[in-house]
Amino acid sequence: MKYKINQISNSNFLEFGDFINPYDKVPEDINKNTTKSYFDMANIEILGENKQARLNLFDAKKRIFPITIDMLENHPFSSQVFLPLGNNPFFIITCPPSVKPYLSNLKIFRVENGNGVNFKPMVWHFPLISINDAKFITIDKKNADNNLEIYNFIEEEKFNFNG
Repeated sequence: MKYKINQISNSNFLEFGDFINPYDKVPEDINKNTTKSYFDMANIEILGENKQARLNLFDAKKRIFPITIDMLENHPFSSQVFLPLGNNPFFIITCPPSVKPYLSNLKIFRVENGNGVNFKPMVWHFPLISINDAKFITIDKKNADNNLEIYNFIEEEKFNFNG
């Protein structure tokens, strides 16, 4: 499969979720001007009966390329944030929401400069592809029961990703 790596932006990631870029936000001074706050960075969505969110810390290992892309996953009942601690670039392989991913709609993004993403519910994506050993803040649905769907590629759909 031929693919193109896109530099991520608010406009080209919109169909998949939120591009989290604090440098595009105007901060508000709070706490007697001792803190700059960047409010409302992502639209966190929690669906279903239990609407509690959870804040997680992932310790991602540096990926060794090429990686065989052989599946995509989605979370039908919540959005999912990936925000690196520090300037740790990562890749996103994603498809818009649908019953199964249509690989003709697959897009690949490189996220850099300490920016992050928030996938909308039901957006297909490959698990985190960190370029370095790095820690990531994630936010998703606390009750994760039934909040993971996996689509395993048939042999003809698999491809190697070289980063």
